[in-house]
Amino acid sequence: METKKDIINRLKEEILLKQGYKPLQGDAAKIGGLQEIEAAFPNGVFPTGMMHEFVNPQVEHSTACGAFITGLIASLMPEGGICLWISANRIMFPPALKKFGIEPDSVIFIDLAREKDVLWATEEALKCDGLTAVISEIREITFTQSRRLQLAVEQSKVTGFVLRNDPNKVGNTACVARWQITPTPSQQIGRLPGVGFPRWKVELQKVRNGSPGIWTVEWRGKAFSLVADNLAVDTTVKQIRKAG
Repeated sequence: METKKDIINRLKEEILLKQGYKPLQGDAAKIGGLQEIEAAFPNGVFPTGMMHEFVNPQVEHSTACGAFITGLIASLMPEGGICLWISANRIMFPPALKKFGIEPDSVIFIDLAREKDVLWATEEALKCDGLTAVISEIREITFTQSRRLQLAVEQSKVTGFVLRNDPNKVGNTACVARWQITPTPSQQIGRLPGVGFPRWKVELQKVRNGSPGIWTVEWRGKAFSLVADNLAVDTTVKQIRKAG
């Protein structure tokens, strides 16, 4: 006979399944290096087949946000796949995708003149179940518009990313999570010339049925890496110098 606790847990699992959250399995796809961030989501799994919203408090942060999303895409299609990048003012330089292990010809860029055309193209693209992901750069989006996008991905299982580039118009949406990506200074490695790995402050401001949080993340060539604090980074640098 089920106890009250068993009934509550079973109902939670059923609700999460209806909302698109997959149960944690041994073969579940993981975002390399972001295990602590994934733990903030229900079942400890990065939600694919759902809409993610990224807000930029400053327009200058759009490039950093695009780079972080590119790292996510690299983990979502390790064995190939196609994604669409739709915008009226594109921030991504296609050859830069190779830095994240993505061949530029696996991303189709659609540049449109009007914002309303970007929204229309995004919704139509999200209905195509042959795509891995769709990235859309827009200035603003209403709750109703975001709900239409969420309904589209619930059918196609495509993962959607919306980059909102108007810091003065951030309202409620139907997206599963709201992220804010801010560039932070990189840490020089040992005596190597130039700058270190790209680094961002990653804020998960809102997550449905999950736990928001803030992390510092680097891209270390092939995968993300969480930076605990400056002391940990300094210790790593000293170890590299000693080994060298």
